[in-house]
Amino acid sequence: MLKLSKMTDYATVILSHMAQDQQRQHGAQEIAEATGIAVPTVSKIMKILTKAHVLSSTRGVKGGYTLSRAPAKITVASVISALEGPIALTECTASHKSCNQASGCRIQGNWHIINQRISQALESVTLADMIMPSQAPQEFFIPVSRLFR
Repeated sequence: MLKLSKMTDYATVILSHMAQDQQRQHGAQEIAEATGIAVPTVSKIMKILTKAHVLSSTRGVKGGYTLSRAPAKITVASVISALEGPIALTECTASHKSCNQASGCRIQGNWHIINQRISQALESVTLADMIMPSQAPQEFFIPVSRLFR
């Protein structure tokens, strides 16, 4: 199963909150109250995102955090990479040196193709997409008369 960490999930919640009002600075306490995420966790995530250049920070009484660029320019892939490291499904897609089987592996290239497609999909989704109202799936309706033909 592919699964992101809770920290990455929290990061998307924090960034989505910030993107709703991207023109002002946000403090860790305010974000914690708005999202229900503990202040120490919010602070830790915001520091990581600042180091990864997803956020910008300003010190001082009137300081806080802002998005480093427009929500449409912040990809989900960049958020995942900031918290999880490079997107890699297997050891060989992260580094050839980590896998003892790399020299004789015949499917390594296929894993790279899969990894590349997943990375492209994550690069295509932005923070702006994440804050859009979700579209409810359309109902799948088959008239009863068609069921019994």
